[in-house]
Amino acid sequence: MANEDKATRYQRLQRRASIAAVIAASAALGVVLLSGGAVSLRRAVASAVGGSFVLTTVAYAVALGLFIEGVQLPFAYYQGITLERRYGLSTHTRAHWWLDRAKGMALTLAFGAAAALIVWSLLRWTPEYWWAIAAATFGAIAVLLAQAAPVWLMPIFYHFTPLNRPELANRLVALARRANADVVGVFEWRLSDRTRKANAALAGLGRTRRILLSDTLLSDHSDDEIEVILAHELAHHVYRDMWSAMALDAALIAAGFYASDVLLDASWRWLGLSGRADIAGMPLVLLSASAVSLLLVPAAHALSRFHERRADRYALELTGGADAFVSAMKRLAAQNLAEEQPSRLTELLFHSHPSTSARIAAARSWARRV
Repeated sequence: MANEDKATRYQRLQRRASIAAVIAASAALGVVLLSGGAVSLRRAVASAVGGSFVLTTVAYAVALGLFIEGVQLPFAYYQGITLERRYGLSTHTRAHWWLDRAKGMALTLAFGAAAALIVWSLLRWTPEYWWAIAAATFGAIAVLLAQAAPVWLMPIFYHFTPLNRPELANRLVALARRANADVVGVFEWRLSDRTRKANAALAGLGRTRRILLSDTLLSDHSDDEIEVILAHELAHHVYRDMWSAMALDAALIAAGFYASDVLLDASWRWLGLSGRADIAGMPLVLLSASAVSLLLVPAAHALSRFHERRADRYALELTGGADAFVSAMKRLAAQNLAEEQPSRLTELLFHSHPSTSARIAAARSWARRV
């Protein structure tokens, strides 16, 4: 019970910080937009780069991205350092945290600048259908990033080595074959230099798909527990959950961009923009797209929880390891400070996974039936 109380407090503080960060960033963007700061920034940037559309768009996206980072940074530090250390989860040095933050920010700015070029080029070239084409384009990019992530993106932040436990590696590769999921190998994912939390993943698509097991998972969990955890991850491959999740993401992006299009059309003159394709409208696009996404997050979480429940059943059927599943869930909840029994409202609004208690109850129910 003491651990559950500690976990509940930890998760509540993390949620509050996340909500505060969103509110602060949204308020800051609103002030920039309504005060005329967005237009002033565009003028300053355009003057500095000589009026080039490409350079103005890139520079504006970078400048706005740095501004948002400055607003959200105190909340990120509180979540990533203060809370993690307070609750005994962090092994991160401050220097390492700042380095990771800088790497993440560099990638965010690069992707943000590229996304801005796509969106505002489409606004200029096809003002009626830019939102639909942009959503389709970003959906295709998401597929490429999912394939590239374990090879090019994740190694920027994490260290991976082939798993030096042949018996376990062979067991997991055989499990993947039973699920018709070809993998290029099993890799140890070093998390212990950052956190005491444990994680596992089936990352990549096609020829880049690989099994990733955190060293914190390997050190604290039995082979049977690791097997059933991986079986859960394999279920997402079997049921093509990644594809349905990416399709939903594309639909959310399309809805957000469509809302942006409606708001731009209604308010660009009132906001002092030179037109709908004025890059100074970026704060409005970010605000409206984010608002739509937030409104639809409960639906996305509901789909995710359905996927997770189905993956749990598949893991039990593939391994027959109900006892290992229950012990793994209990150990992960304790190790990661997960809420075992969040309120129904908290689960609906914030949780992409069913509660630990619900997953354990479902596993025990399954065991009684077989």
